[in-house]
Amino acid sequence: MEVLIDVEVSATDRKTFEEFEQTVASYEEVVELRRMFGRHDYFIRVAVADHAAYEAFLTGRLSGLPCVLRLESHLTMKEIKTLS
Repeated sequence: MEVLIDVEVSATDRKTFEEFEQTVASYEEVVELRRMFGRHDYFIRVAVADHAAYEAFLTGRLSGLPCVLRLESHLTMKEIKTLS
């Protein structure tokens, strides 16, 4: 199961951004991590076994990071087109 996550952080300094990026990139569930322009600072795509595994990832890892201000999860209803 893949979940798309928008993340807003409270960080304003470079060191915090870099630490957040290194930490999140090290998680095996994370298959894509992008720093974005606009309201959401990061876009994360994670691959997990099921809903319980996602809840464990979200509550045990991502939401516990000190600079995370807001998370918004998106679950796919139907995949229409993907790039190979």
